[in-house]
Amino acid sequence: MTDTAAVVAQLRVLEQLTRTENRIAGLRTVQARTDETRRELTDNARRAEARLGRIQDALRELDAVPDLVGAVGGRILAFVKSQVEQAQRFDEALLGDLALERQLQDRARYLQALTASGPDRVHRLAGELVEAHTETVEWLTTVLAEEAVGGPAPLRATPLQVVRGAVTDVVRLPARLGAVGLNRAGHELTRAGERVRRTASALGDGADRAGRDAADVLGSGLDAALERAEDIARRERAGDAARALHDTRRARGALGAGELPVDGYDDLSVPDAARAVRELDTPEDVQAVLRYEEQHKNRAGVLTAARTRHAEVARETVAH
Repeated sequence: MTDTAAVVAQLRVLEQLTRTENRIAGLRTVQARTDETRRELTDNARRAEARLGRIQDALRELDAVPDLVGAVGGRILAFVKSQVEQAQRFDEALLGDLALERQLQDRARYLQALTASGPDRVHRLAGELVEAHTETVEWLTTVLAEEAVGGPAPLRATPLQVVRGAVTDVVRLPARLGAVGLNRAGHELTRAGERVRRTASALGDGADRAGRDAADVLGSGLDAALERAEDIARRERAGDAARALHDTRRARGALGAGELPVDGYDDLSVPDAARAVRELDTPEDVQAVLRYEEQHKNRAGVLTAARTRHAEVARETVAH
């Protein structure tokens, strides 16, 4: 026999979590890197809203009143999550999203098992929830894989997350270098770090101003300092340090056309550039071209090919 009380309990939890999922999906749309991702997130929010309605219908059929108080709680939880994320690195925020989706997935599977002998409509609903959340888990896993290999992921970090990540990178980089004769390079990094920290301290003046300040600092001061530090490291024959700095510049999209892994890139047509990108084998190489294309040419066909290839190699890298 079906344990109706257990079914109702799981439906109530799914109702609350789905409401939070819907709110978070709405918040994520502003972080979409492309129109395609924005449409996908908007559709996901719409589908979450539809799932919420079906869960509430199932509760009514079982003579259980939907949780009206939870509607307010879901909004509060989503708001708190969005605020807490501003003090997190971008990858931590994505891991939080993944944890929410996995909980929804696991509870839907449990509900599916609970209703194996009925009611049929709730059992079918549980199966559809499992399928929907499995798809979202896979998408978020791919986003995290792209973030893990250096991005750019389909979602972009908020200005606050960008600054926090940059401060962390600047603080950690001297320790990563650890080579003799890099005092001058360290001085350049310190100057860049001071600019980033000044930006971080000014974030309370408003999101727009913070975004502009962060873009100015991260787009010019830090890039220039890293390039200068790499030149110094190469001149002083600190090979490990130079490679670390070059990797950092590549991850930030600060390489010049002559440093890209595709010869004569600036002279390639859209079909030729897209073909060249599809032949790249490492996420670092694809990322370097993608970042350069975004900042200098912004050709839709090349960007699509590069993003598709980046997702492929990211999944392959993480799978191994």
